[in-house]
Amino acid sequence: MIIEMRTYTTKPGKRSEFLEIFRTRSIPAHDEIGMKILGPFLSVEDADTFFFMRGFPDLPSREPMKAQFYEGSLWKDELENRVMPMLDHYEVVVVDDPENAIRW
Repeated sequence: MIIEMRTYTTKPGKRSEFLEIFRTRSIPAHDEIGMKILGPFLSVEDADTFFFMRGFPDLPSREPMKAQFYEGSLWKDELENRVMPMLDHYEVVVVDDPENAIRW
């Protein structure tokens, strides 16, 4: 399994609003495509930061699955213009989980 370890920092005071949209709109869309989400996990040291992991069956499926989400109408027509202005910064680290240590 391929995992994206994602760190998001929202603009001050926007984390709760961002996470509400993430939980209600983005996670269900990821599930429909077959991407797994573990999290979000909230930073206890920074009120504007959270973490989550996004999983893919394998490396060849990652780009097509991401394209299905980011080129879809939900992202293009609703989410992109709504959530991107709330973000200050994000980082993604892609790792392999060859032992399937993460249980979804």
